[in-house]
Amino acid sequence: MKIEKRYSVHTLVSYESDLLQFDNYLTNVYDGVSLSSVEMLHVRSYMVELLELHLAKSSVARKISTIKSLYKFLKKEQVINSSPVQLLETPKIDKRLPTFIKEDEIASLFEEFKFEDSFNGKRDKLILVLLYQTGIRLSEIIGLNNKDVRAQEIKVLGKRNKERIIPLSSITNLLVIEYMKIKNDLFPESKPFFITDKGNKLYEKFVYRKVNYYLSMVSSKQKKSPHILRHTFATHMLNNGADLNAIKEILGHENLSATQVYTHNTFQKLKSIHKQSHPRG
Repeated sequence: MKIEKRYSVHTLVSYESDLLQFDNYLTNVYDGVSLSSVEMLHVRSYMVELLELHLAKSSVARKISTIKSLYKFLKKEQVINSSPVQLLETPKIDKRLPTFIKEDEIASLFEEFKFEDSFNGKRDKLILVLLYQTGIRLSEIIGLNNKDVRAQEIKVLGKRNKERIIPLSSITNLLVIEYMKIKNDLFPESKPFFITDKGNKLYEKFVYRKVNYYLSMVSSKQKKSPHILRHTFATHMLNNGADLNAIKEILGHENLSATQVYTHNTFQKLKSIHKQSHPRG
């Protein structure tokens, strides 16, 4: 998974945790039945226990998917002859529609809200602008280095170490220049593009706090995470006529199906246009 498929550290940690939990369950409930002797009833009872613990269906589905991946690998390596979970059905996940910030709220954030005219203020504004204008992931924005930010474009290292180039608007490019000028004066040796007040590399909680704080100024949404700005980017692009394939490339999705989840958000706009334009709308 790490070397051949180049999965992210987060994915590797999640898989390891899932498998250790399953192994602990086998030890406690079935006297440590070996992995090669596991049958479908063992995994099914494990799935039932997870559901009885009121875990989210999506979490249960992921844990079972992890186990399925393990047995697919064991079969491929000829450790076992057949997978005991090949025909096991995972819980159906309730489809949750992506949450996004309204266009007027975003406009209020960038046009009316006054960011501090300081290193911190310029950095915070640029973080928000890049999250919204590029749809970049949290891990990707933290991973940016100075060399990755060029004239009107950024080079992003995405999932499975796949690189992609995302264009920047001329206005965003000016924000980059302003930020880099102050950053180079204060921390000339710093290689990470975004840094904390003390010159250290950003970390997830830092960005979460900043995004939550600023979005609270303009939106009453419960969710105010960096990822909501990724959803907002995709939704606003679609609402304004962007091609779905272009959005897919910018977001770094492998399959178009992952991008199509955002098309539901344009339906309300279609209803509005239909009502305004059709004689009997």
